[in-house]
Amino acid sequence: MGAIARNAANLVTTSGVWLKGGVNNASMDNITAYPSGISGDGITLISSQTASASATISFTSGITSTYKAYKFVFVNIHPATDGADFNFNMSTDSGSNYNVTKTSTWFQAIHNEADNDTVLAYNTTYDLAQSTNFQNLTTDNSSDADHASQGSLIIFNPSSTTYVKHYIGIFNETNLSDYSKNCYIAGYGNTTSAVNAIQFKFSSGNIDDGKIYMYGIK
Repeated sequence: MGAIARNAANLVTTSGVWLKGGVNNASMDNITAYPSGISGDGITLISSQTASASATISFTSGITSTYKAYKFVFVNIHPATDGADFNFNMSTDSGSNYNVTKTSTWFQAIHNEADNDTVLAYNTTYDLAQSTNFQNLTTDNSSDADHASQGSLIIFNPSSTTYVKHYIGIFNETNLSDYSKNCYIAGYGNTTSAVNAIQFKFSSGNIDDGKIYMYGIK
C-alpha cells in the first residue's frame, strides 16, 4: 500500500493538480456536457428552422459579435415551384430590409444521369456586381418529390464595423433535367455596417420543405 501511495503522490503537483500521467484515459468521448466557456470543436449550434410551405426563412437573432463567422447548413431544401432559384440576402437593420450591396462570383459543375453531358463553367447570369439583389445559391431547382438541394454558406465576421462581409457557399442539387449540379458562390457584402439578419427564399413559390441550421464559429 505504501508503494501505491508514493506512486500516486508523484502524479500530483504540490498545488494538488493531477499530472497527465495520472490519467489513464484522457479522451473526451464520454463527456455529455462541456463546462461553461468551452464549445467543443469551436462550432456551436445556435438555432435551426424547418420550412413548411414557407415564403421565406429569416434569422433575425443570434448574429452578434460573439462569433467571428456563421455557418448555415441546408438539408433537403425543396421548392414548391419548378425552376425556382434559391437565394439569400443580408440585413443591417435587424430584418426590416434585406438589401445589402454585393459583388460576387458564381460557377458550376454539372453531370447528368445519362452520363453523356458534363459542364464546368463560370456563369455571369448569377454573379453580382454592386447589386442589392438577392444572391443565387442554387438555380433551376426541381420540385419532384425526391429532389432537393443540400449545402452550406459561411458568412465571415458579420458584426464587423470595419470590414466588408465576405461569404462562401457550396451546394449540390438535382435540377430540372436530372443533373447533379454543384454551385460554387463567393463574394462580399459591400458594407461596413454590422450585418444582423439573414433571409433565404426561392425566386418564386414557397420553400416547401427543408431545414436550415445556423452555427457560430469562434
